[in-house]
Amino acid sequence: MPGSPYTDLDRPPLDARRLQRALITPESLWTRLVLHGETGSTNADAAEAARAGEPEGLVVVAERQTAGRGRRGRTWESPARAGLAVSVLLRPGTARPDRNWPAVPPSRYGWLPLLAGVALVEAVDLLAELDSALKWPNDLLVWPDPGSARSPAGPGSDPGSARAPAGPGSDLGSAGPAGRPGSGPADERGGLPAGPSPDGAGRSRTGGEAKTAGILAEGVAGPGEAAPAVVLGLGVNVTLRADELPANPTGLPATSLQLAGAAATDRDPLLRALLRGIDRWYARWRTAAGDALACGLHEAYVRNCATLGREVRVLLPAGDELVGTARTIDADGQLLLTTATADGEHRIAAGDVLHLR
Repeated sequence: MPGSPYTDLDRPPLDARRLQRALITPESLWTRLVLHGETGSTNADAAEAARAGEPEGLVVVAERQTAGRGRRGRTWESPARAGLAVSVLLRPGTARPDRNWPAVPPSRYGWLPLLAGVALVEAVDLLAELDSALKWPNDLLVWPDPGSARSPAGPGSDPGSARAPAGPGSDLGSAGPAGRPGSGPADERGGLPAGPSPDGAGRSRTGGEAKTAGILAEGVAGPGEAAPAVVLGLGVNVTLRADELPANPTGLPATSLQLAGAAATDRDPLLRALLRGIDRWYARWRTAAGDALACGLHEAYVRNCATLGREVRVLLPAGDELVGTARTIDADGQLLLTTATADGEHRIAAGDVLHLR
């Protein structure tokens, strides 16, 4: 039977009851966990729940997705139980007096995929013990050990750019100008000490990176004038083998944590660490009314960002492109790019970033 937990014993199924006991607690952000053996899209499932009035805190996980999609309509499928496909429902525009959380203005929602990226890279650092980093703003990159027998063979592709939107919503990436969230790429990190370098860049590498995860944030319109909900989707390639990796139209190789030589590939503790990290950072961000500088999120993102200091090509949503040096991430989560053209400096809220060197 396709997808049966007994067809590949190296890929055991997740245990919904154990996850619920560990994650659904009185002090936790998470209120309900749904684990599907198979679904079309975890983002679509969470968005449907949001339109039905589900409060924030819903977690939707799938052992296999059949209609997952990343940014720019890219498809993403993964063998059953070979990765993590998880989406969470957040309502940052609704005040939470029970937690002393003010409402966050929509202009700051663009920090949410970056927040998820910080939680993800911290979880991978803790459990997989890999050299990993973020690519602005929504990819997780790793530098496989060339001496490892598990390092990827041949070109790979676009792994985990999370799930497909369902119904009205917006692809949220780095926040754009007030009220206009955007979306964009991500970054890489290497082995520099904690804290940004003098030019504002975080960890850096000059090549050899491969993508192992992606993030997609989508706005879900509420009834009337209600603030939109946000669905955050994350896709992580955990135990995909070289012949199972998807093809990547942007040319960045794909890999999995296992192929990259991860110290551990058990999805259960990885999922727990990821969700606890999102919970922790979201609480800080909400307490600060979405101010990424005040809550330390900006510093953490810059520290873990490998796009900074690199020469990059940015493919903009309208189809044109910019080439320049990625200097820093501003207070709104936008990428500050310096080019050789007369207009010189650009703040980018949305786009696909390609590292040139």
